[in-house]
Amino acid sequence: MHQAKLTLDPAFKVAPVRRRTFGTFVEHLGRCVYTGIYEPGHPTADEDGFRRDVLELTRELGVSTVRYPGGNFVSGYRWEDGVGPVESRPRRLDLAWHSTETNEVGVDEFVRWCRKAGVEPMMALNLGTRGLESALDLLEYCNHPSGTALSDQRVANGSKEPHGIRMWCLGNEMDGPWQTGHKTAREYGRLAAETARAMRMVDPSLELVACGSSGSGMPTFGAWEATVLEEAYDVVDYISCHAYYEEKNGDLGSFLACSTNMEYFISSVAATADHVGARLKSRKRIDISFDEWNVWYMSRSRDRQPDWPVAPPLLEDHYHLADAVAFGGLLITLLRNSDRVTAASLAQLVNVIAPIMTEPGGRVWRQTTFHPFAQASRLAAGDVLRVEASSPAYETADYGEVPLLHAVATHSDEGTTVFAVNRSADRPLSLEIDTRALGGVRVVEATTLTDTDVYARNTADDPDRIAPRPNADVEHDPARVLLPPVSWNVIRLA
Repeated sequence: MHQAKLTLDPAFKVAPVRRRTFGTFVEHLGRCVYTGIYEPGHPTADEDGFRRDVLELTRELGVSTVRYPGGNFVSGYRWEDGVGPVESRPRRLDLAWHSTETNEVGVDEFVRWCRKAGVEPMMALNLGTRGLESALDLLEYCNHPSGTALSDQRVANGSKEPHGIRMWCLGNEMDGPWQTGHKTAREYGRLAAETARAMRMVDPSLELVACGSSGSGMPTFGAWEATVLEEAYDVVDYISCHAYYEEKNGDLGSFLACSTNMEYFISSVAATADHVGARLKSRKRIDISFDEWNVWYMSRSRDRQPDWPVAPPLLEDHYHLADAVAFGGLLITLLRNSDRVTAASLAQLVNVIAPIMTEPGGRVWRQTTFHPFAQASRLAAGDVLRVEASSPAYETADYGEVPLLHAVATHSDEGTTVFAVNRSADRPLSLEIDTRALGGVRVVEATTLTDTDVYARNTADDPDRIAPRPNADVEHDPARVLLPPVSWNVIRLA
């Protein structure tokens, strides 16, 4: 058995818990929209064609924001195609995912779905094939009350009240050669700055996200952020990060430590942004929107779809326990950096590398990754605490020596919650929690997500194989909890 210890002190504050940390992502990709959130013929479909079973799980997941409509899809998207009478909307070729887009769901339907789900919409703009004029038109359509051609068009389309979208992404992954309309950093930075300035002429209070690197392994990483922010620093609020991880070549140890790379990514981007701010002699600070993150098995072969199908099954990874534990480690890292990462979007919500899976016309179930997200969204409250931890370490091929324990805590008047991962593949970790600075507290609940088979999955036939269960290996003086190998753990103190 390994031994580890962490110290909790409410004075060690990182930042408030940011509700936008618990955002997700809905892209017109595969079955995320069609037979995902929207399926008019489904037994649970409501009057607008949205699946009530998916809405219910979205609320249970605790989603705060949803980024839409892409993703790579947005760089070829004409938003006008998705408004007005559905029967009159054109079908278009989607170059990003080699599919046919029917445009049955567009901005008005998406915002209506957001209202039902109780989430904040986050809109992405096409700066690939389009640009400034299209962005201003969409902003006017969405947010202006009435009295102009575009706002009156929205009213005529059934949305009398403005959509009131506050957060806008200025394009998507424009550093990627795969992106329709890919640009150099200077080209994109100027376009993003021009678009942001014009949008602020309409509404200075908007929150705008500039595209950062689509991965820390990109050859332009670092230089891209610096150049983009040299152009746009004064008119944007966020720079984005995107990162995906997978187990490669059976190297479970490195996979469970993948949050080490996310930590590096965040600190590097923050340092670059601060460097640009210092050079510009600006007192403003740029925050990070980590608006794509997840476990995604990108190395698995994915053949191009023939004949431009509608909503084909794409990127439907079926997650196992080890995926959920690595995923939990990424979530812990986002929380640990809440002073800088003030928004994030899990990519994606339904079917496409998602915590929620559906059958067309049939069942819905929670993937293993659903549970860490739902628990953190529900229980993380108050302030994020800087956890002082001591833990044995192990050697990884990708990241060198890494602690077995990865943890964070949040603290409010109602109590303190510890989120912890044991990265050991074969041995439990006895975690002692020093609670002296908290006064007279006890462990009131401890749950663990684990299994004897680290590659066990949830399915439609066995939807609860992997789920949080009570952890009975708890002591109280001092507080001590036994964390099984390869496990995600939530410990509540009150």
